[in-house]
Amino acid sequence: MRCANRKHDMQQGVICGLTGAKPTFLLQCSEYSYDPTTEKVTFDGGVRPNDQRAKLAMLMVGIVMLLDIVSFYSDYLQYSLLTAFQAGESVTDEMLTSNDSRQQVVGIVSLIIYVISGITFIQWFRRGYYNLHQRIKTCNHTEGWAAGAWFVPIVCLYRPYQIMREMWVETALVLKRKNEDYMPSENLTLIGIWWTIWIISSFLGNIIFRTSFRTETVDGLMNSTVASLVLSVLGIPLALVTIAIIRKYDQMEQMLDSKQA
Repeated sequence: MRCANRKHDMQQGVICGLTGAKPTFLLQCSEYSYDPTTEKVTFDGGVRPNDQRAKLAMLMVGIVMLLDIVSFYSDYLQYSLLTAFQAGESVTDEMLTSNDSRQQVVGIVSLIIYVISGITFIQWFRRGYYNLHQRIKTCNHTEGWAAGAWFVPIVCLYRPYQIMREMWVETALVLKRKNEDYMPSENLTLIGIWWTIWIISSFLGNIIFRTSFRTETVDGLMNSTVASLVLSVLGIPLALVTIAIIRKYDQMEQMLDSKQA
């Protein structure tokens, strides 16, 4: 049940009309005021299965994490080679060629897997938001935004987070309404950590992409390699948090499906 004090802000999404800020609670608020015009609807049979998409998305994110580890090791080897070259040690053309070939293979494979992982995640994400549309009367955004928001400049910096947060909170509320004894263990902090690491990784990846093709000096290549090492390190906790979010939300959806059955 939605609060009569809720408002919608173009930048922040749903905010409290009393404080002008994002809600910080999960299920209960001392200033809650029932709004009968936004009463939730019951299941209408339009919910679609999402567990297989969740499993596939988690699998692909796990593979991306493994490739981050491989990429870290490959970048470390390149950094060591550049350090040796800068120190005046013997570095043969064969060593340079082998390094370039390895880096190209790792880069191409990582890009392909990353794109596939992104597709599977967005498919799961959109299906989850579609199901939320079937479970409540109104959502803050249309279903299409769950996929399109990732590709729209500026909007991609906040809209996916808003949708994920809405899915998390509203699904917990539906579960609570179906079962008064339900006590959600899901923590919104996890979503905040996920989105923070994602934003940092995206900016860093964009910088690396823009500068790597213009690097012509050993120092410049070493700096680019260090940045790539940092990006690979960030990719590991990002993957772990992403998998945790998908798993937890999938469990919530499965609980609702069991209630529906």
